[in-house]
Amino acid sequence: MPLRFLPVLASAILLFVGCHKRATPAEAGVRTHTLLIGNGAEPRDLDPHVDVAYTDYNILVALFEGLTVIDEATSKPLPGMAERWDVSPDGLVYTFHLRADAVWSNGDPLTAQDFVFSFERILSPQFAAEYANMLFALKNAEAYNTGKLADFAQVGVKALDAHTLQLILERPCSYLLSLAAHQTWMPVPAATILKFGKAHDRGTRWTRPENFVCNGPFTLEEWSPDQRLVVKKNSRHHDATTNRLERVIFYPVADLTVDENNFRAGQVHITYDVLPDRLDAWRREAPGELRVDGFLETFFLRFNVTRAPFTDKRVRQALARAIDRDALARSVMRGSRLPAHSLVPPDTAGYTSTRGTPTDFDAARRLLAEAGYPGGKGFPKIELKMNADPVNTKIFEAVQQMWRRELGIDIVLTTEEYRVYIDSMQSLSFDLLRSRWVGDYNDPTTFTDLFTSTGGNNNTGWKNPAYDRLVADAANEQDTTRRFALLQQAEALMLDDAPIAPIFYGARTYLIRPEVKGWVPALLGVHRYQTIRLEP
Repeated sequence: MPLRFLPVLASAILLFVGCHKRATPAEAGVRTHTLLIGNGAEPRDLDPHVDVAYTDYNILVALFEGLTVIDEATSKPLPGMAERWDVSPDGLVYTFHLRADAVWSNGDPLTAQDFVFSFERILSPQFAAEYANMLFALKNAEAYNTGKLADFAQVGVKALDAHTLQLILERPCSYLLSLAAHQTWMPVPAATILKFGKAHDRGTRWTRPENFVCNGPFTLEEWSPDQRLVVKKNSRHHDATTNRLERVIFYPVADLTVDENNFRAGQVHITYDVLPDRLDAWRREAPGELRVDGFLETFFLRFNVTRAPFTDKRVRQALARAIDRDALARSVMRGSRLPAHSLVPPDTAGYTSTRGTPTDFDAARRLLAEAGYPGGKGFPKIELKMNADPVNTKIFEAVQQMWRRELGIDIVLTTEEYRVYIDSMQSLSFDLLRSRWVGDYNDPTTFTDLFTSTGGNNNTGWKNPAYDRLVADAANEQDTTRRFALLQQAEALMLDDAPIAPIFYGARTYLIRPEVKGWVPALLGVHRYQTIRLEP
């Protein structure tokens, strides 16, 4: 080419490059089938028997699969690792038939014995799983977990052969198939776990990417703490041929302003949440990218009943009654939440609470005076802990002002990094604690079981034998009307004793790009990523 044409060619190249803007990660992700998600927090671990947070569960459902999975649209169970099952006429024996081609991500066969190992591990007293009670539907599971029974062979779990798992229940359980989809029922790889420690050891290196073995629709490719976690399609999973995604990248962004900015800049396809004071702008400017989905969740305060002044029921009742929930839902949450006066959200599988915690400032002042703090005089300095989140800050600054104005008391607000906050909750290292509970399955017991004396996620120090009996009686009752009546009595008793103060019921507010297809509203808030696709 003659040299005189080179400047013209160079100018044309620069003009071409200048006219073609570099693709954002979200745009590139559509081409590479890589879903980018803001996930709110760094995972505690990637062990389904250790993790308890909703943000961890979002990742675990990509990596592991239980006997069943949950359909997002209906909250009903579907076949997972088990392709079918039989139930005895009395509802006490479930026989699961595993997929004949079920394998771990390393190619090892996945058998019924893997489920036996996994259930023994999570129920072991040495392992001390906070979520062990999720398996108490199994015969003798609670006795084994609490140390009353030493022989696991007496627990209702048997591998009849390599592909047949038999479960014997303590009593009929109408939602057993939904329970079987939960992370606590997910199998873990025995050979890998034992390579890096004992079966009941926590926090070993088996969950590092270079060692990780799983059975879900994706496998672990990268885990860069506090930066990103990458999962890639598991070619050995039974849904591999229909899975349209190659990768999912989770970003543990706790700052919702950063999360929103990432969305605007095309860094993610889906945010974890949206700040309430940004909802009106999105409703006005880009309503098609804002989602407000129903969500089986309650946001509440925990009182540490082992610490003064919360050893006094009247103090707890006073503070619980001095919260204007309507104002919080309307003004702080911009109408995206409903005020909560009970623990269980209304119409949970047909159940609605019959009693609740009222907002009653006069009664609150009277109760506080009866407890020895008239007008707040002499009330000790107390601290309310929460994880670092601007939504939490706005909510509890408003509560702080309500208590100062109506009761004459001052509290200190303290924020903690998420993992530290979880440790504070589980060790009862708090006076007051911001709390939320997302239902694990669509039944009121996913909430009422929390506050039994042996509940691993109770985290209040509150124990009440009468409450325990009512919850146990409800578990033994097969008639739905009578079962719900017993749970209503239990919930009313608990709310009167006030180890918690309900604040509002949940909703999932988030931003989602139009290229994301198949992301339907999910009452339990969890999605099977293998059903999602990205299209221009």
